[in-house]
Amino acid sequence: MRVLIIFAHPDPHSFCAALLSRIEAGLRAAGHDVEIADLQAEGFNPVFSAFDGAFFADESVPEEVLERMQLRERVLAAAGGPIRRAIARRWLRGRSLREVARLVYSRRPKDVLREQARVRAADGLVVIAPVYWFGFPAILKGWMERVFTHGFAYRLTAKGWQGDVAGRIPLLTQKKALLVSTTFFGADVYESGAKDAMERLIDSWGFRYPGIRTVEHKYFWGVPIVTAETRARYLEEAYELGLHYANSLETVS
Repeated sequence: MRVLIIFAHPDPHSFCAALLSRIEAGLRAAGHDVEIADLQAEGFNPVFSAFDGAFFADESVPEEVLERMQLRERVLAAAGGPIRRAIARRWLRGRSLREVARLVYSRRPKDVLREQARVRAADGLVVIAPVYWFGFPAILKGWMERVFTHGFAYRLTAKGWQGDVAGRIPLLTQKKALLVSTTFFGADVYESGAKDAMERLIDSWGFRYPGIRTVEHKYFWGVPIVTAETRARYLEEAYELGLHYANSLETVS
């Protein structure tokens, strides 16, 4: 399999980085092709901007939705100075709403398109990050917000555009996502309810719902407070996660 690892930690000497190294080694030992997307090292911008809204202007979006998006006004606002706005205003004259939408769609952010190409080329994903505030770090949350877009990770039916959550059409085709989380607190803190909440939002909504067939979540509890022997065992477990990555495709739901 071709596996994309999305890594989100600012410190290349962190325990997360050590887990990354061992999981990568296990994956390669099992014969998988591996690519690493190190979001911090690559300087990925996690901030969703007005330009990211271009993904909502594809051909599948109903015209009544496009009308509510005020695309003509957005094109003028993004044109720049008065001369550019005058040129944009002239171009818009006589153009249909769908033609304007095609222009907007053609301006999708290139950094997001590059990330989507990496995901599209992968048969499986591995996500490695610490738990911050019972969720993903901001850079990883922003990566998901910007990369798992409409038209790439999902589309909407007519009911979906009316707010019906059942009207979401999954588009991701990866066979598996392995989520690896390191924590500060011990397992008891999470197993009293936080873990269920995280997995409802991250595992189910973020990865299963867009179409990934198998989602597995592995936690390494209390990394700063456990013994050196426990951390060494964690690293052995990380290698095994990579080595046996494909084994659980039919067994983990």
